[in-house]
Amino acid sequence: MAHEEDALEHERASWKPSSGLAVAVPDPVQNPGLPPHRERVTDKDPAAMKRAVRTVYTLFYLSLAGSIWAIAAYMLFPIESGRIIDIRHNNLFIGLGIALALLAIGIGAIHWSKAVMSDKEFIEPRHATRGRDTTREAAVQAFRDANDESGFGRRTAIRGSLIAALVASILPGITLFRGLAPESSPEHPEAGDPVALLSHTMWKKGMRLAHDPSGEPIRAADLTLGSAVHVIPEELASLSHHDGYLEQKAKAIVLLMRLLPEQLPAEHNKLDWSYNGIVAYSKVCTHVGCPVALYEQQTHHLLCPCHQSQFDVSRSAAVIFGPAARPLPQLPITVDDEGYLVAQSDFTEPVGPSFWERH
Repeated sequence: MAHEEDALEHERASWKPSSGLAVAVPDPVQNPGLPPHRERVTDKDPAAMKRAVRTVYTLFYLSLAGSIWAIAAYMLFPIESGRIIDIRHNNLFIGLGIALALLAIGIGAIHWSKAVMSDKEFIEPRHATRGRDTTREAAVQAFRDANDESGFGRRTAIRGSLIAALVASILPGITLFRGLAPESSPEHPEAGDPVALLSHTMWKKGMRLAHDPSGEPIRAADLTLGSAVHVIPEELASLSHHDGYLEQKAKAIVLLMRLLPEQLPAEHNKLDWSYNGIVAYSKVCTHVGCPVALYEQQTHHLLCPCHQSQFDVSRSAAVIFGPAARPLPQLPITVDDEGYLVAQSDFTEPVGPSFWERH
């Protein structure tokens, strides 16, 4: 039984110094022990303890008010107008509400631990391995003692206000998620539908393929064998940033490559979507939307640098390695009367990550 009661007996051997390192000194340092315990004001004065408790739960309720204000500010100061002053007001007042909510929780928790919770000093021996069953039972008892000493179980005002403040502190962040979704309008009826937005790009029948970012049209005769060219719709170059240049480019960006016609076997490719060995595929990876911009000329493989998905251009950009779930969407192309490469239509499937198709 004595052996079972010694919870640290299995570690005592590791505490003994090595014979080659032990040094015996005539005047070893004495353990000074703990300093005398000093009682706090709240330990001596019950009225001070009541004031401290009121302060703690008042701070938690103040945090709750800050969270509610942040949500209200999101509605009172909308940013749909796009004006800088409205955006500034929105950021300012929402930020003040969130700051108050988090700061009040922090100050309240610190004041609770310093003024209300049990105040005593103790030493806890460390052990590096799993403790014995008696030690583990003691740990459970320590949690019970901590609950009794902190008053969390019996001080309902503090407990309720803390829980309310913590729950409310999450709500402003959830509310802000709404601002990430665009809203539809009479001018843009599909602006609030991400599936519809990603199902269509600027490409349309007869639109010329142009160099990115100059917007210069591309002749089929100018493409050399093994080349890879970054391409945008010709009309995109005339858009300004206020007209949605970046948004349209993010969907319509294309990588154009030229292979030998015999390197595009008919059983694996839509030959009527290419021209004389020239093929065009979306540059947006079907995994999480990274730019697929690395082309291996000899193997005809496209590599996404983010997560190493690889696509075989000679087989309709099929996935041959990595986490991408489907091939890159192909842009049907041909040439016009002047020899410039043009699109036959828009993409026939949504570009980008595959999860956009699951609607």
